[in-house]
Amino acid sequence: MTDAAPPESMRIRRRPRLAEAVVEDLVSAIVTETYAAGTALPPEGMLGEMYGVSRTVIREATMALTEKGLVVSQQGRGTIVRDASAWGMLDPMILSALFQREDGLAYLDNLSEIRSLLEGAMAAKAAERLTPDALTELTRQMEKLEALIPHPAAYVHEDLNFHDIIMRASGDKLSKAVIDGIQSEALRNHSYSGKLNVDHVRDTHAAHQRIFDAIAAGDGVRASQAMRDHIETSWARRRAARAPRP
Repeated sequence: MTDAAPPESMRIRRRPRLAEAVVEDLVSAIVTETYAAGTALPPEGMLGEMYGVSRTVIREATMALTEKGLVVSQQGRGTIVRDASAWGMLDPMILSALFQREDGLAYLDNLSEIRSLLEGAMAAKAAERLTPDALTELTRQMEKLEALIPHPAAYVHEDLNFHDIIMRASGDKLSKAVIDGIQSEALRNHSYSGKLNVDHVRDTHAAHQRIFDAIAAGDGVRASQAMRDHIETSWARRRAARAPRP
């Protein structure tokens, strides 16, 4: 029979999870400007009382905020919130909070621009470097998508796989990593993902077909333009449905 772990050991193992929860809440508060740039976070003791955790947990959380570029410790002033120019914008927690801001649509616009540029370039590379195996995989994916046109929710999932196949076929691992990292957080935001109906899916599939045809033909220029047109048109439609009315 194994002896139960002592309470102190259990507390030590729990600290990272507690600190992570505190970090997530403070990241959101800083990014959404509850704590504005140039102001100090509440003292350790006060934060500990607010979150019901020890000073050790607060110190761990503060260290994580520092690593993300959100705060800096200043002698005599405390933990100071840094300007947004210092933030690690590709950090998942920061991205998630940015998309939740009142001006979150502007960041989603920026994401669409990044996707258009990078995925357009990757589509061109995929066309130029297309292997028989990649063409077979992309062809099967198009067949799967066509069968799912009457089922928008299922189509959306396979839509992501379609783009993933093209990005992998391009061989551009760095651009794919950037897109994957940013988009994974944006997809949690309803303003970005939107809600497709069957008519929208048909339009989307027609755009996919144009991309596929260009890649299959080895036409990098046409593939790039088709991908950019698709991303920009699709986002414009979803944005119009979500943007607040004046």
